[in-house]
Amino acid sequence: MTGTVTMTINDYELLKLNATSGKIERTGILKAAKELEVFLTFLITRENIDEHLEEFNSYSTSCKVRIVDGRAKIELLNNDKPIEDEED
Repeated sequence: MTGTVTMTINDYELLKLNATSGKIERTGILKAAKELEVFLTFLITRENIDEHLEEFNSYSTSCKVRIVDGRAKIELLNNDKPIEDEED
């Protein structure tokens, strides 16, 4: 799709600011998810939490927690599609 948009400079500056702030927030969320993965991995080495994870995943609409090769992985969801983590 090709086209043009006309907007005020103020609206354009606000759009740029919101885009930057969204990237910063997303980065923070991904870092928090990584820290939670470490914590959950620690827990699964001490407790069998498989049935609790299944129950959590059945209720959660924003993420899913999986155990992969003995490590917890958190999938952040966006409109039923996983958000890709650029750091992996």
